[in-house]
Amino acid sequence: MHWTILLAAAEETAEVAKEGGLFDINATLPVMAAQFLILMAVLNAIFYKPLTKAIEDRADYIRKNELEAKERLAKAEKLAEQYDKDLGETRKKSQSVIAAAQEEAQKIASGKMAEAQKEAQQKREEAAQEIEQEKQKALQELDQQVDSLSRQILEKLLGPELVK
Repeated sequence: MHWTILLAAAEETAEVAKEGGLFDINATLPVMAAQFLILMAVLNAIFYKPLTKAIEDRADYIRKNELEAKERLAKAEKLAEQYDKDLGETRKKSQSVIAAAQEEAQKIASGKMAEAQKEAQQKREEAAQEIEQEKQKALQELDQQVDSLSRQILEKLLGPELVK
């Protein structure tokens, strides 16, 4: 049974090979080639050219935006650099102003301190003079009292007639 199927299949392939086989060249080949070329021309006109133009326009748009972005970035970096420079100068100026203010405050404080010391010294001297005056006054009163007491003692001891 197997032999019969194989013989039938071999007879059919022999008949197909006689008719032309896989590459039968006739009028359909040039017609197919013409159809292909027409299809390519139509696709090129309708699809590829507009698509290519859109792609190129998009690429130009991207390039343009990229250049603008680079220019903006360069400008921003330049501004940032300028701001940093200005900030540094401002910091230096503020530090010099602060140093000058501290120096002025130190001068004022030392002036006030010297004035306060001078005033304290003057008050000390005044107090010492007052104390000296009080001391002298107290000594004079004491001398008077001593003289008075000495007379009284002498009067009591010697009598009132002899003392004068």
